[in-house]
Amino acid sequence: MASEKLIQFLQSTGRIAPQQAREIAGSFASLRVGKNDFFLRAGKISDEYFFLDTGFMRAFAHNPAGDEVTTAFYGGGQVVFEVSSFFNRIPSQENMQALTDCTGWFITFQELNGLFHSREEFREFGRSLLVKGYAGLKSRMLAMITESATERYERLLKENPEVVQHAPLKSIASYLGITDSSLSRIRAGSKNSALK
Repeated sequence: MASEKLIQFLQSTGRIAPQQAREIAGSFASLRVGKNDFFLRAGKISDEYFFLDTGFMRAFAHNPAGDEVTTAFYGGGQVVFEVSSFFNRIPSQENMQALTDCTGWFITFQELNGLFHSREEFREFGRSLLVKGYAGLKSRMLAMITESATERYERLLKENPEVVQHAPLKSIASYLGITDSSLSRIRAGSKNSALK
């Protein structure tokens, strides 16, 4: 039986009623991903839409020099999938890896499409999530241009405080677009001394 967190997530946009959410949640299957295991490897097609119930994950790609650059962090209550690969059915450029033991619920691309075609409320839910995701991506892109490294760090702590507990500093630095030493200086001067 699907978790209450998944059912609440399905109701989060206000498009799906409680009973409908329970019915839709019944289409999801449970999944565990062990610490350091890959949920998705670059070169594979993202085929699973994964609601993360517990745990913490990151997405990363390699730059031309071969260095890992973190592109996203995911905590409980978020959906993990590589949107471009998933919807365009093309190999992913990103890897997605568990930083802790993770549990959650997934549905395949084919099953998700079946729900989109058969349930109008799920279609509306999906549209709302895609708009929210696009807005978040745009906001992150603009922050890389308009905010200082310190401001980006403070924003990350505010929006995703779990990150300092679970992600290596190197991954946080690459996500922020700065060097490890710059991040160390920022952390030393952070207003949030509890996270130093």
